[in-house]
Amino acid sequence: MTPSRARLVSGTALVLTSLTHFTPALAQVSDLAADSELVEPAVGTGGYELGTIVLTAEEQIKQALGVSTITEEDIEERPVVNDLSEIIRKMPGVNLTGTSPSGQRGNQRQIDIRGMGPENVLILVDGRPVLSRTSVKMGRSGERDSRGDTNWVPPEMVARIEVIRGPAAARYGSGAAGGVVNIITKQPESDLLQLGASFDVPESDLEGMTQRYNVLWNKRVTEDVALRFTGNYNRSGADEPELNAAVADCAPDRSGEVVCTYDAGNEGVINRDATVLLSWEANAANTFGLELGYSQQENIFAGDTQLGSGLSEDDDSLIGQLAEDGETTNEMKRGTFALTHAGTYGWGDTNSYLQYERTLNRRLGEGAAGGGEGAINSTEWDEAILEAVTGRSEAYIDHSPFGRPTALTLGAEIRWEHLDLTDYNAFATLQSDDGSIDTTTAEGTTEQTTLGLYVEENIQATDRLTVTPAARVDFADTFGTTVSGGVNAAYELTSNWTVKGGIAKAFKAPNLYQLSDKYVYVTGGFGCPYPYFADGPCYVLGNSDLDAETSINTEIGVAYTNDRGVNATLTYFHNDYRDRIQSGTEQIGTVPVQFRGVQDARLYEWMNVPESEVEGLEGSFAMPVGYRARLSVNATYMINSSQTIEIEGGTNSDGEVFPDAVIEVPLSLVPDYTINAAFEFEATEQLTIIPSLTHYGKIEAAAYSASRATPVEEDDLEDRDPYTLVNLGMNYAFDNGTNLKAGITNVLDNRILRSGEGANTYNEPGRAFYFGLTKTF
Repeated sequence: MTPSRARLVSGTALVLTSLTHFTPALAQVSDLAADSELVEPAVGTGGYELGTIVLTAEEQIKQALGVSTITEEDIEERPVVNDLSEIIRKMPGVNLTGTSPSGQRGNQRQIDIRGMGPENVLILVDGRPVLSRTSVKMGRSGERDSRGDTNWVPPEMVARIEVIRGPAAARYGSGAAGGVVNIITKQPESDLLQLGASFDVPESDLEGMTQRYNVLWNKRVTEDVALRFTGNYNRSGADEPELNAAVADCAPDRSGEVVCTYDAGNEGVINRDATVLLSWEANAANTFGLELGYSQQENIFAGDTQLGSGLSEDDDSLIGQLAEDGETTNEMKRGTFALTHAGTYGWGDTNSYLQYERTLNRRLGEGAAGGGEGAINSTEWDEAILEAVTGRSEAYIDHSPFGRPTALTLGAEIRWEHLDLTDYNAFATLQSDDGSIDTTTAEGTTEQTTLGLYVEENIQATDRLTVTPAARVDFADTFGTTVSGGVNAAYELTSNWTVKGGIAKAFKAPNLYQLSDKYVYVTGGFGCPYPYFADGPCYVLGNSDLDAETSINTEIGVAYTNDRGVNATLTYFHNDYRDRIQSGTEQIGTVPVQFRGVQDARLYEWMNVPESEVEGLEGSFAMPVGYRARLSVNATYMINSSQTIEIEGGTNSDGEVFPDAVIEVPLSLVPDYTINAAFEFEATEQLTIIPSLTHYGKIEAAAYSASRATPVEEDDLEDRDPYTLVNLGMNYAFDNGTNLKAGITNVLDNRILRSGEGANTYNEPGRAFYFGLTKTF
């Protein structure tokens, strides 16, 4: 199998250097299949056993240097309750965190790769970007009230998931500085009908249960035309309001009566998804695809707000809140239309797509300032409409200059984004006396177009050394031109040991809220930066002169394999993150406003900050234990995750003088280290039992508030202590096409409550029991 063919088969342009260190093993498997007789198929597998080397190759594919693959079997054996992020988070270098280090919207956690934050993780479905989460407004410290974009595809429809980290991800363009998650769906290769149902029931009555039903239907219409239909309904109930009452914050109110308040648990979500795919093999060289998709997500309100819920034992409703628990307070409707083409020609292969994506983001109006910021204060719906057209075309050309095998990739990519905030009213409006600032008449739409061109050459320099230089240039009508790219290399020290290293420049375009003239973020004082955090109001304006964020990503790693099925990797990574976009700390002016009496409001804007840095270690280990069992372990250790912020001093309303300062805050709230382990035991040819665990190290509370750029009171520096989650699952494959899965998550019932203090920003659900059936006809 040549590198370019392997890349095409993967369904995405997977970076070649990520594959080179296991290409010899794959080639050996291929040669064995071609040159020797196949043995009898293993009972219940539907395939052929090619010996131990197949296990070695498969394990290398699952955990390679900088790349991990989650297979369909992995998802069946370690079921997902609601969101694919639950299993993606168990890959090396991956965690879940909020969209900012502030901890606001704490239970809305998303995929974070190598501590770069969710905004630097590019989510793909079948190689095409998913941008729906960017329709959600961004708060001052970078938080979004978003579930992310990993919940648009039900787990039962996934063929595999590829997680790409570090320099290998840079070639994917904007938003891939941390990494790429490519969710690859099942294709209509043969006629089948698959029905599925699954349930997850928590032991605690305070936590919401989940039920999911889905259908997959593949049909060969003709020899050359295939049809696929998928449908899914998923409902995860909301947690009860009193879930976190045990960690309530008690203090006297204005009347002197002691009142205990606490934050909300997880809100619920309802998913409705449907897709239709028509695939046409026009001839031996050309295959076309047409896909239509529609999804709707709506929340089940649990009382959460941006600044903390303020729920109490006497009254479960938030003061000023116009929504009740269990209501729908926000929904997202996502529609897609995609055309694809794959070509196989004498000179090489091509892979192209053109996709239109439209997301309607509807939310009940929220407070924009003061203690009610982010709290629902209206029965009117605000609407944000995001439209995006994305396209990519790649050509893979195999050639042999100077007698050495080489694979060349040429690609072009376009991304057009259009955000319509005409019917979104939850923003402030400003008008200065001299007319220099006037957002009352600002257009409600913002758009950005980026064109990228890239080239990559995979060069087999010697029998042991593979070098892959790559270059990319992007032209944008907003931030101008940015050049990225880098070089990766892999060297086989011996037949068992491989060393791989790389350095690459990645980038991220400003988002449309940061560029918008209409979106004006306002805070009554809580979100004002140092030293004015009691001197509101403060406003943050869009900035059309923002530069793209950039990151210089480096890594060096080593991999070991042997013919007994042992596979191990260890990688050191370091990212220099430059020009990160955040809410400004330098005042750019004032404007008179009517707020608690007439006074001047302080004006800020989104800005590029000088530098941030992340570094760490990630590793994996897998080996067979006897004939029927396999142990796999991976770990991530964060050495550093910080961003440097320069802040301007001044004199506040109390006459206190504050000097200029330079502070550091974490990029995201992730554990110091994470360990995932699983023991897969084939009790019989049909029954597999899998005990597993995840151990999370301490999460340190930020010593500075990213939202206010000011030191946090020492009493509020509450770290989250290390904790361990133990799971037990089983999978039974019947001979009639029925698959049964069942098990217990968090066996030890190590439930972690959210207090909102320091790093205690999210809930970890307690013990739950799951059960699922899938029937294939």
